[in-house]
Amino acid sequence: MSKPVLKNLSDIRRYFLRNETPMYFISATNFNLLGISAWVKNFRYINYLDCFDGRHPNVFIPGELPHAEFESIEDINNYLLEHKAVVDFIGERATEDTRGKAIFLMFDEETEALCEELNLDVAFPSAKLRSSLDNKIETVRIGNRAGVPSVPNLLAKVESYGHLCELCTELGNDLVLQTAFGDSGHTTYFISNEQEYDKHAKEIECGEEIKIMKRINCRGSAIEACTTAQGTVVGPLMTELVGFKELTPYKGGWCGNEIYAGAFTDEIRAKAREYTFAFGEALRSEGYRGYFELDFLIDTDNGQVYLGELNPRVTGASSLTNHAAFAHADAPLFLFHLLEFCDVDFRFDVEALNARWAEEDNIDSWSQLVIKHTEESVALINQAPQSGIYTMSDEGVVEFSYFDYRRRAVETENEAFFLRISDANDYEYEGADLGILITRGRLMTDDFELNKRARLWIDGIRNSYKSVELSDSQVEVAHAPSSLTAGAFKIL
Repeated sequence: MSKPVLKNLSDIRRYFLRNETPMYFISATNFNLLGISAWVKNFRYINYLDCFDGRHPNVFIPGELPHAEFESIEDINNYLLEHKAVVDFIGERATEDTRGKAIFLMFDEETEALCEELNLDVAFPSAKLRSSLDNKIETVRIGNRAGVPSVPNLLAKVESYGHLCELCTELGNDLVLQTAFGDSGHTTYFISNEQEYDKHAKEIECGEEIKIMKRINCRGSAIEACTTAQGTVVGPLMTELVGFKELTPYKGGWCGNEIYAGAFTDEIRAKAREYTFAFGEALRSEGYRGYFELDFLIDTDNGQVYLGELNPRVTGASSLTNHAAFAHADAPLFLFHLLEFCDVDFRFDVEALNARWAEEDNIDSWSQLVIKHTEESVALINQAPQSGIYTMSDEGVVEFSYFDYRRRAVETENEAFFLRISDANDYEYEGADLGILITRGRLMTDDFELNKRARLWIDGIRNSYKSVELSDSQVEVAHAPSSLTAGAFKIL
């Protein structure tokens, strides 16, 4: 029997609405692919955290079993894949003649082996390839080959602060250092003197090449794309919220995004899209296919667009990309990713699609905030807000309105969808994720500072949490902040 041929976007949408292959997004939460189950029949979320208190019809949460301490999201996924309730759930939905599809935010070679045992195909390039591309050093080299420039930099092993100064005679003394791997600003170091260097010397002197950049005045931005057999499909350029102390304790830490038509000048948006397409085609030549995200740094002194880093996966920005107006008019970007891992031939005009997605009329305005516990204290949460729709009064008071798991239920800028991460009986500690708030409109000023509305939403959500701070002895009993509970691992 010949494979079906999907000739246009209508065929693609219909194909997924009729899909009979069991598909699963397996992760700590379903945040990254919120809403995809409405587009794809037989798509389910298998999650560790019950963000919706059992009320989301397509989320499966197995009961808690004893397990080793989680140190990564890969550990969580492997725990889930070995959980008897998950094994049974996948087995009950399996079909004799079709292998299921598994999608992950993060996975490793153990994850791949567990999926094979469960007759699941991992709908992403291999963990080995993803890991090699996720290396910030390799990202610079791929960008260079694709003609996508990075901030003036050098790649080198650093032995001491004096050695760093010797290496950087042309870059100056105000530097940004990044190790090969790291997320949300955890391994980004701002160095302008020996005292700042000494704080992070152990991480910098890791015996491996690190990325050493000239520090520039810049605005962060993000863009998601998908490289397919037909070419690279490019989403819109989004702003990034980075390092706001109200949201994150990490100076270079990502803490949200905005998507809106006038985020940057036409020239900057066009250049970022051009670079993203070129980078996507370079990824194809490396054997990679599917979803990826690029961070760009916009030099505010001269408007130059520089490559920041690559995330070869869905990301925290995927929720905005896959819910924008253009996605509902055509198809979510993630559907083009799934096409690459289905046994089907497809055709669509990539050039025409990219041109349409670049039009301002196809981009509506949304923002999201990732709210972390920013204090050094450790506390036990007694009361946590539930996920759903919240409203803000004219006086700035934030209140829960009603339960919903669909973020597009938000109709005005005085409404927001909140996805709870930390729940009652979890611990608050520095860097723990409390939740994600998504609303229409902007949450930053034109000067890229948090606006008044953003601060009111942050305060409103924080005030919905009630907790009791722990003493030092109680923290020791709780096995130390690094292993406290759900928020101890990166979820986004």
